[in-house]
Parts: sequence; structure tokens; C-alpha cells
Amino acid sequence: MKIVILAGGISTERDVSLVTGATIYQALKKKGHQLVLLDVYLGYTGEIADIFSKDKDWSENFGTISEQNPDIEAVKAMRKEHPERLIGPNVIEICSQSDIVFLALHGRNGEDGRIQAMFDLLDIKYTGTDYLSSALAMDKTISKELFHKYKIPTAKSITISQEDKQAVETWNIYPCIAKVNCGGSSVGVYKAENREELHTVLAKAFQLESRVIIEQYIEGREFSVGVMEGKALPIIEIAPKVGFYDYKNKYQAGTTIETCPADLDHNITAAMQACAESVYKVLRLQTYARVDFRMDDELNFYCLEANTLPGMTPISLLPQEAAAVGMEFPELCQQIIDISLKK
Repeated sequence: MKIVILAGGISTERDVSLVTGATIYQALKKKGHQLVLLDVYLGYTGEIADIFSKDKDWSENFGTISEQNPDIEAVKAMRKEHPERLIGPNVIEICSQSDIVFLALHGRNGEDGRIQAMFDLLDIKYTGTDYLSSALAMDKTISKELFHKYKIPTAKSITISQEDKQAVETWNIYPCIAKVNCGGSSVGVYKAENREELHTVLAKAFQLESRVIIEQYIEGREFSVGVMEGKALPIIEIAPKVGFYDYKNKYQAGTTIETCPADLDHNITAAMQACAESVYKVLRLQTYARVDFRMDDELNFYCLEANTLPGMTPISLLPQEAAAVGMEFPELCQQIIDISLKK
């Protein structure tokens, strides 16, 4: 099968996406597919005729994940023509030659439905959910509105804009989390212990996005549940050694203790998995996703959000959950392709 793996881009999650793409590329090589790995922003400027037959390691120079967000302006400087365009040279042409595009993108312009809508219009098959459900899940404010409507337990929150900063004065729950409305990988997520700290972290968040959610911080334990084709995988518990599960703790090896299956009472396990499956349905998701939770000391759990293109790096959560049911990483990637082709 001819498969394009699409990664990179110019979101704040670019580095994570590049490593996800390289990891998927190496896994699908073991399945014998003809592969091309592309940075959706930088594209490819070489000859594209018979590109799937090239004897080339496409994963070279796809990098590692640093402790800091990528320098997007430096990335834009790497492209000589039309740096304002989100799609790089020959990306659409190469994707059109494939049997399916494996989306290894994260964040804005990858998980928000724009790429998916473009591919729908061009009749290009791709992995994961469609444009509408991608947009619903990416917008955390809309997700929370749907959670409330369908009785999905979620933390108390308000959404504020840069034009309406006075709304923060009505907030009185501490500690709390301030996070950008359409972010991912915990980029633009900050914890505040009091109102003074909240004003400080809001200033940082507004540098990234014009809408920010202030959310009750749930003291307790953190969990994640992968869902494939509507069915929950085993729950994984995430316990950072220091601080909370921020960008550094997510992607730097050795910073977090992860336990799968999570050590939970059978009834709580079943309830949280059922809730993850309900979130999958409420947001109209397809193929696969990952749903994140926190649980307080009284064993009440709250849904934080759903990720429509969860990380697939060597230390990512979904692959660990799949491994817990005996599904090795190459087989996980193949199943995502097979389920997507049935859409």
C-alpha cells in the first residue's frame, strides 16, 4: 500500500508531530508498505514521479522533542516561497498519489479539521476522524458545552477573551488551570495558586491564543483512556515525578511514572472506560482517540478533553495502552489504517 505520513507543520506541537511521524514511518516499514514521510509545511521540492519507489530513509532529520516549544519563525524562514501558506510544495500532489494519508499532525492546522476538510474535497483518504469532529474536539469550550449537555463529568470552568479580561475577577476557585482554548500537548497550560498568579499566567496564555479557559484544578490522580472504533482500551495512569503533566513531563523520558493498566477498583475502571466511550460518541469521533481524566480523593473523575490525533512517540500513552492488550506498535498503526479505510 502507498502511504504518505504527514507530520510537522507550524503549530506549537511541531516537534512532537515530527517524532510521531518518524515513529509511525519506522513501524509501517515493518509492514512492507511503500512510504513517504513529509513535513506538511516544508513539503518536498524534488522529483515526485515514482516517489514511492525511491530508495530513501524519509525519517532522517525528523528530530527530537526539546523541553521548549519550537521556534516557528525559524521554521518559516526555511521555506523560500510563500511562507504564509500552510501547505508546502508538492504535498497535495504526493498525497493524491497515495492509497491513504496517515495523519501524524498535532495541534492547530492538523487536529482542528482544516486538513481533513481539504482532503475530503480532494477525495484523499486519511486516518482518524473527520473534519467536523476534529473541530468539535479541538475547541475546548465547545467540547465542554457538549459535555454539560450530555452529562459528561467535567471540571468547572469559564472561557475569557483578551477583550473581556474583567471576567477573571469573578473567578474564585484555586488552585486553577489556565489553558489556551485550542491547544494540545499541554502547550499553553499553566497552574495558578491564587489570583495574582492567575493574572501572570493568563498574560502568557494570551500570547499564544486570544481565548483562554480558566478551569478548576482537580487535586488527585491523572488518567488517560484510548478509544478505538468506539471501544475503550485499558486505562493508563500518569504520575509526574515533579509538578503536573506539562509539556516537559509529557515528552522527556524519565520525568513521569506511567502505569497501565491503572491500579483502580474494577467498578471505577468500568465507569471511566464507559465515560471515555460516551465522550467518543458525544464528539462524533471516528477511528480512534484518547480521552483524558483527573480523579479527586473522593474517587470522582472528571473529563478534561479528547485528543483526536493522540501522540504516537516512543513514550506516548496510546501505544502503551494498546500494548497492554497485546497489540504491538506496528499492528496498532496498521489497525488505525484498516479502520480508517472502512469510513
